[in-house]
Amino acid sequence: SDDASKLEMIQKRVSNGDADAIYHLGNKYEYGYLGLPKDVTRAIELMAEAAELESVEAHYNLGVTYYYGDDVEEDKPRGIRHWQEASMKGHVLSRHFLGVAEYNQGNRELAVQHFMISA
Repeated sequence: SDDASKLEMIQKRVSNGDADAIYHLGNKYEYGYLGLPKDVTRAIELMAEAAELESVEAHYNLGVTYYYGDDVEEDKPRGIRHWQEASMKGHVLSRHFLGVAEYNQGNRELAVQHFMISA
């Protein structure tokens, strides 16, 4: 099937240590796409591996997952650290979420700085 060929292509790239492919495979496990079972634990493991390989999308996704407690125990500091990693590599949406986090903590001036950088 088409899903099987897509999955085979992704897995080939994963076996070569491609951070984007590892993140992509994690995303497929997160939602149970391409015929894979929905497995959030495996998804987070793969995204953490991709983040270690400098995937900004993996850092962003892990930031959302931990900050908001999506399918894991909420860990706001851990989520913020992932957004900081992605932001330092130019990920605009991560910078925006850092602004939201600062705003929620009452740090309006710092929030505005993050929002300005992300605009």
